[in-house]
Amino acid sequence: MKIKSAEFLMSNSDVSKCPKEPLPEYAFIGRSNVGKSSLINMLADRKNLAKTSGKPGKTQLINHFIINKSWYLVDLPGYGYARVSKKAKKTFQKFITDYFEKRSQLVLAFVLIDCRHEPQPVDIDFMRYLAQLDIPFQIIFTKADKLKPKALATNLETYTQKMLESWEEMPAYYVTSSSKKQGKEIVLDNIKTINQQLKDIL
Repeated sequence: MKIKSAEFLMSNSDVSKCPKEPLPEYAFIGRSNVGKSSLINMLADRKNLAKTSGKPGKTQLINHFIINKSWYLVDLPGYGYARVSKKAKKTFQKFITDYFEKRSQLVLAFVLIDCRHEPQPVDIDFMRYLAQLDIPFQIIFTKADKLKPKALATNLETYTQKMLESWEEMPAYYVTSSSKKQGKEIVLDNIKTINQQLKDIL
């Protein structure tokens, strides 16, 4: 898929105020500082579409971007650690769960995982939560350029074995590097395929 246009549409913390158009939505979420904004900018081929920061917890609202006038990319706040107050963190969790439980336009969630780290309980728990809601999700491993190939392969195998403790099979996943533009085409082509399938159904 070629990105011809990518525009910021709106930010809010109220799911009822999200766009009303029945366009397919793809939500991007992960622990704070997983490289989500950099990944979104890489996929959209825009330097500053999503605001990047060295401080975890930069994204604090539901951010909608309209891509090619035909689908929404949704940037959600990170879960887990963030330099925000306990009250703010509770608010995050509430509108994150509201989004996943009420947003009918949601087609697929991409759960971002830093490939350098061993499986984290908060990530595993979040994926279980999505499964309980019957929300399709796929995993995007980020920051692949930070590891040598052998170490990367070892970490992916470790993650697969951990997931197989709870799932019958490993969910679909992609290995990406924002700085190297690794994984860009395969992720976008996957979205294109799903969008086409939805059109065929409708």
